[in-house]
Parts: sequence; C-alpha cells; structure tokens
Amino acid sequence: MSLRSRLLSQTSVIFASRLGGAGLIFLTQAAMARLWGPQQLGEYLVIIAAVNIAAVILPLGFETIGTYFAAEYRARGQGGALAAFMRRAYGHIALTTIAVLAMGHLILPALGKAGPLLAAHWLPSVTMAAATAVVYCNSALLVGLRRPFAGFFGDTVFRPVLVAAGFAIAFAASDAANGVAWMLWILALGVTAIAAIQLVWLTRVTREVPHEQPPPAGEIRRWWHFALPWVVITIATEFFFDLDLLLLSNLLPHDQLAVFGVATRVFSIIAFGVSAVYAVTLPELFAAHAGTDRSELLGKIGDANVAAVGVALALFGTILLGGPLLLWIFGPDFASGYLPLTILALALVVRAAFGPSALVLSLKERPYATLPAIALGLGVLTGLNLVLVPTLGLVGAALAALAAQSLWSAAMWLTARRVSGMDVSIVPRLSARLLKRPAREA
Repeated sequence: MSLRSRLLSQTSVIFASRLGGAGLIFLTQAAMARLWGPQQLGEYLVIIAAVNIAAVILPLGFETIGTYFAAEYRARGQGGALAAFMRRAYGHIALTTIAVLAMGHLILPALGKAGPLLAAHWLPSVTMAAATAVVYCNSALLVGLRRPFAGFFGDTVFRPVLVAAGFAIAFAASDAANGVAWMLWILALGVTAIAAIQLVWLTRVTREVPHEQPPPAGEIRRWWHFALPWVVITIATEFFFDLDLLLLSNLLPHDQLAVFGVATRVFSIIAFGVSAVYAVTLPELFAAHAGTDRSELLGKIGDANVAAVGVALALFGTILLGGPLLLWIFGPDFASGYLPLTILALALVVRAAFGPSALVLSLKERPYATLPAIALGLGVLTGLNLVLVPTLGLVGAALAALAAQSLWSAAMWLTARRVSGMDVSIVPRLSARLLKRPAREA
C-alpha cells in the first residue's frame, strides 16, 4: 500500500477513535444549552477555557516534551534521568498551583470580565487545572514509554465520560442557576481521581526502565531548551480557541460566547482529521529526515499535504452542508453560528495548504524559530477582535480567527523555508503534478 493510501486509511481510523470522546462532549454541551440555556453554557465554556490554558502553564512546558524524553530515556536505559524529569515536572505543578492560589487576587483582575466568573468558582477551577496538568504529564510520559492507550484514554475517553456523567448528576441534583457550580466540583474531583489512577500506573511502568545510571550532565538545560518555547507553542496552537474565548469574554455576552464556543468545538473536532494525517506520517518524516536524500523528505511531505488538503476540503464541504443541522442540536439560539463556523472551517483549508511548518522546524531542532510567527498570529487575533467584534459580533470574531491563522501559517511557512531551505506547502506537489516532475527544494 502506498504512503498516500495508508495515510488516508489510518487517518480515518484515528479520526474515528477520537471522535467518540469529542462527540460525547459535544452532545453534553448541547444538552447543557437545551436544558440550562446559552448563558450557563457560555459561563461553563469560559471557565473550562481558563482551566485548559492553566493546565498547560502549570508544568511549565514539561508536559509538551515528556513523550520525547521518556522515549529517549527508555531506549537508553536511563531510569535515573527519567525519574529526575518526572520529579521536576510534577514539582512544577505543585509549586505553580500553590502560587496561583496565593496570587489569585492579582491574577483574577487581569482577566477582565472573566475574572469575577472565575472568582465565583475559584477553588474547583484551580483544582481541576492542577489535576488536568497531571493528566497531561502522565499521558505524555506513558506514550513515550510505549503505553499509548493508558496515555490517551485518560483525556480522550475517561474525561468525556466524566463530563457527561457530571452533567447528568448536576442536572438531577440542582437547578440551572447552580448547575455549573455542581458540575465544576464533580469534574474537579473526577479529574483528580483519573490523574491519581493514571499516575499510579505510570509509576509501575517506570520501574521497567533500569535505574543504574545517574542522570547525564546538562540534562536540565536540555529540558528547558525545549520546554520554554513549547509551552507557548502549545497554548497558541492546541488551545488557540480557549485563549480566544478568554479574549472575547470581554467583548461578547455569555450567550454569544456559547454560540462561538460551539463553533470552535466543531472546528476542533474536524481539525483532528487534518492533524491525524501528519500524526500518521510522522515516523516516515523522521526516517526521511535521517537520510541524505532531501527529495525523499519533500516527497513524503508532499504526500501528506495532498492528503491533508483533501481531508480539509471534504470537511469544509461537510460543514457547508451539515452545519445548520449541527447547530440545530443546540437550539434555535445557535443558528447564528453557521456563518462563523463556515469561516472557521475555511481556516482549516488554509492551514493545511501551508503544510507542516512547525513539524519541519521541530525536525531541525529549532522550536524558538516559531515564536515570531506565533506572536504575529496572536497580535493579529487580539487587534482584529477589538476592531471587528464590536461591529460584526460573531462574524467579526470568526474573521479575526481566520486572519490570525492565515497570517500565522504564512509566517510559519516562511520561517520553515528560511531554516530548512524547503517549501513545505502544497505548492511544490501541485506544480510537480502539473509539470509531471518530482517536487524540488525551494
């Protein structure tokens, strides 16, 4: 089977396996909108956005590099280095959580209109953020130690089930006005239990790695070299719309935030279809990068780009046709989200067309090179939100996100071309097909 065919088939399998958990959360949020109303859903989404961002910050980026270093230490039999890495990662979570609790009176006012909302649910929010941070670290380390199911299931299976169960309990035990508070406490305690069970399993797995050798000299510097930029990269990429919701909480009422939050939830679900393409091809790209034939690497990137753009176009068409039905599930108040959702789906096509620039920069061990592009994207997002949202509302928010992601992707592409000397967009493969010749370097 060719790489392109395998990419498409494996992408379908991975997408379907993740879709279950994301779909369960989607349906739970639809039930919240129907039974509690858009206002309560909007408040819940803002709090969860803050929790997700905090969970990435608390380990200070060590959850983003855990898979890489766990795999390295396992392969080399350096259990001492692995244990030191884990002490540092979980120590960060403990210390930063204490700092957040102690400095809440300074943090909350800086969040604008989201501050009073978080203040009303401060303890469960901080508890959930700390537990989620532990889950992120557990998951990264377990994947690196070749326990992918144990790593992924905590966040992709058990957490969605907990969200659904938490809503059911909160709905049965409380009214709409107090339902969010009940649900947050249930999630905080439930995620803490998931994190604890997963951590016990991780501790057992780490015993399989020999501990005879002491940690190599200079490892702490290596950890920070990768962790510092990746915490920024992760927030700005994987949690882009969580950050956007916090920004928009100062510009839109909570019921409108709920509509935009649902649109971004749909976007995140379909975006995984494109991300899965590059996840499947990652081993092939590493192997090609390790070789001396750059044309082979370009060829594999080209195959991945064709598959990614094809998936993005198919998903864009699906949103054009099925978007109204998806939003109808949430109720008539969410019909206004169709145009913003369509605009966001277009951003997925743009991102796919520019190719896996961040991945190529990682292969070149140049994570810091991505930071200017990220700063540009976030600056454009913030500025256009301030300009467009007051006059255009939800459509303005979607246009701001589209512009930010387009300029960001273009800047990342230029950076990757400068660093690697390669054009990683889909253009070389399209040109090669038109001229019937192999893709070449830029």
